[in-house]
Amino acid sequence: MSPATPAPRIGEAALELLVHGVGGATPQAMLDDPRTVRVTGDTTAAMHRRADDLDAEEHPERYAERPVPEAYCWSNLTSGNGTRALWLLLLPFMVVNLAHWMRPPTQDRPRLVRLYGVLVRLVALTLTVLLTAAACEVALDLTAWQCAGAAACAEERSWLGFLSAERGGWWSQPGRRLALAAVVPAALVGLLWYLSNRTWSAYEAQRPPMGYDDAPAAPLAPAPGASTGEPLDGPDTAEGPDAPEAPDVSDPLSPAAQRPALGRPGFWYGRRLVARLRAAHTAAGFLTVAAALTGAAARHDRAAPDSLREIFGWALQSAFVVLGAVVLWVVCRRGRSEKRLDLRLERTLVSWLPGASLALLTLAVLHAGWSRPRWRSGGTLPGDVTFGVLTLAQGGLVVALGVVALLLHRPHRDPRTALYGLGGPAVAMLACALGGVMSGGVAQRVADWLDGAGTPGMGHGSLVGPPVLLSWQASVIPVLLLMLLAPSVFLVVRTARAARRLGPVVEAEYGTEDPDPVRTARIAATRARASLTDSAPVLVGIVSGATLLLGAGSVAGAWASGNVPGRAFDGAHPAVAAAADTAQSLGSWMIGFGFILFVTWGRRAYKDPSARRTIGILWDVGTFWPRAAHPFAPPCYAERAVPDLTWRMSAWTRHTGGRLVISGHSQGSVLAAAAVWQLPPATRRRVALLTYGSPLERLYGRWFPAYFGPGPLRALHRTVHCWRNLYRATDPIGGPVRVPAEGPKPAVDRDVLPDPVVYGRTHAHPLPEPVLGHSDYQADPAFADERSGLLDRLLPAMPRQRPHLADDALPQGSSGRSSG
Repeated sequence: MSPATPAPRIGEAALELLVHGVGGATPQAMLDDPRTVRVTGDTTAAMHRRADDLDAEEHPERYAERPVPEAYCWSNLTSGNGTRALWLLLLPFMVVNLAHWMRPPTQDRPRLVRLYGVLVRLVALTLTVLLTAAACEVALDLTAWQCAGAAACAEERSWLGFLSAERGGWWSQPGRRLALAAVVPAALVGLLWYLSNRTWSAYEAQRPPMGYDDAPAAPLAPAPGASTGEPLDGPDTAEGPDAPEAPDVSDPLSPAAQRPALGRPGFWYGRRLVARLRAAHTAAGFLTVAAALTGAAARHDRAAPDSLREIFGWALQSAFVVLGAVVLWVVCRRGRSEKRLDLRLERTLVSWLPGASLALLTLAVLHAGWSRPRWRSGGTLPGDVTFGVLTLAQGGLVVALGVVALLLHRPHRDPRTALYGLGGPAVAMLACALGGVMSGGVAQRVADWLDGAGTPGMGHGSLVGPPVLLSWQASVIPVLLLMLLAPSVFLVVRTARAARRLGPVVEAEYGTEDPDPVRTARIAATRARASLTDSAPVLVGIVSGATLLLGAGSVAGAWASGNVPGRAFDGAHPAVAAAADTAQSLGSWMIGFGFILFVTWGRRAYKDPSARRTIGILWDVGTFWPRAAHPFAPPCYAERAVPDLTWRMSAWTRHTGGRLVISGHSQGSVLAAAAVWQLPPATRRRVALLTYGSPLERLYGRWFPAYFGPGPLRALHRTVHCWRNLYRATDPIGGPVRVPAEGPKPAVDRDVLPDPVVYGRTHAHPLPEPVLGHSDYQADPAFADERSGLLDRLLPAMPRQRPHLADDALPQGSSGRSSG
């Protein structure tokens, strides 16, 4: 990334804080100097300066003609070694967490907003149960129940010999095989709990800056008659994202304007909710394993006369129901508390709920291991019912979520909002589909591996196979791909036609007298492809709607026929039977291959920067948001990055009184805006915001309208001292923020930048200029012009303060050297 060329006209202390975007950048590239020094932070995220600028605060006279450049590097929060590719296995959890933040904006409808949050959290809970049930299907049903119980399958795998029913050993009884196999899904749940707890400490346990003279230590008290848009109930029941955002007011000094949703003190510190959800989801996972164990044993005990075992089984199942009801209550009871920094933690609940569920699981293991000499494993465990109920529950919750989203969107319709307010339900449906594909893919591949060359469920091997519903769900994947073929072809044709139409427009804009058809076609095609980003809502809507319908059809087919598709159409027309058999075989192969490809592609993305730029958009958007719906989602890097930036800006303005421009590219512009929202008003008046290649409106404003919609962006424009945005028509990610001029403040967007800078060869540009698209905004002369203009419009520096404080009295996160 090229450095910004300094040229401010007012020779006063100024800091330029650079924040990179998707894909990351090195401090050497951001500062255009091979000699850089980390002034504050750690190896995960840190502030860097040129070595020559290290003592800038002590020699302000050197910087009368230019700002002090400082680079914030946060790429290690979202990338690193190849082991982080395992986070991609948590993709369904991340996607459902996105749905939580996609609710439409609203005012004075707290009950509907809370219902929206509850429904998303319930969908997230079903995904945890689905993942655990898939692990139980592989370990308990396919391996311990079916393969170890079939002589042909067990003989081919020596590692299963001690479990083989034919050998008659201590572990040969079905209950004991199941009890041993339950270690696998239980360990998976424990691993998810551990990762959630560890990543919280490593990434998200960062408190916002409180205690400055100009920063309130508690939420601002609203003026008489003013509404903050938050529920009128107490802090114990207030839910941040489940409560309406601050109203769009014109007074920049009103409490509502000072504290929008992203500016609330507790927005980037959700410890209490994450801990509650982590306890509930961990308990739900352990209860799922315990129910699978007890269900199989209880089914045998009801057929065999043994009153003691049967009573014990009924008691366990009753305990599961009671504890499951407690889990549901915990998930539905409370959302995020954002009006204040919520440092409380229900220690009894957090420690008691997982512990109680683990104790029940231990009892279930003992119950399953009870000696039952006449018990023989046959058929399958009751997995069809479990997966069918989960699929129906997810579909019903998504439909209910769609109804609530429409009710929220109807009073304040915005044509730019994605899918008319249905973005959250559509994304929640995609999360369920991803969960189904991943769980079904693992079950299908393991069944294929254990059963040899036969297609699972077709009766050609020694295993019955996975639940029938999983085979039906795999069979609809080829159908879904065929349904997507038509809109994909339409988009390709439309893009090609748009490129042809843009050719004359490009030549007219550059005013060239000697047009080059190849050059024109390349620029026009780049612009046309960049516009495909705006078609994403249509594709997401089509995929989600088709997934909902095909999922309902797969449940109906599985329950009506009781057979896999290849068997359900026996006796039908040969073409229909062949199509069903082909769909099942192809779907089974595709779902397994897709899962393997997904993991390997994700691992490559963490090692190959070019691949990361392709996938990193979704990943960086997904992990920007706090874990408000699913505690096992990948960690939120913004809960570390936003406090870092807020601390740095507060420290600079506090200890130097100087001006500050925070300059954010791509995803860095979103972090910059979120950090500015967190600043107190007095600090915000000394800060200018420069964004370029920014998805603030194009992606975030359309998909997350309650937090980045027109109202919040206009409020940010009013409260920050000045803000300018740069964008190109060739940029597939960044775009205008569409905030108009208000009073003395100009519009945020500068006129669209030409890309390339010049059409052909000139004396100033003797070689052809590249089409830059989303990169190298700082190389454009407009960047230096806008940065200089922002510095000139900022208020003059206040007298420099030198408080006589001990080093340990400085605010947390500052360093004596870098904060003056």
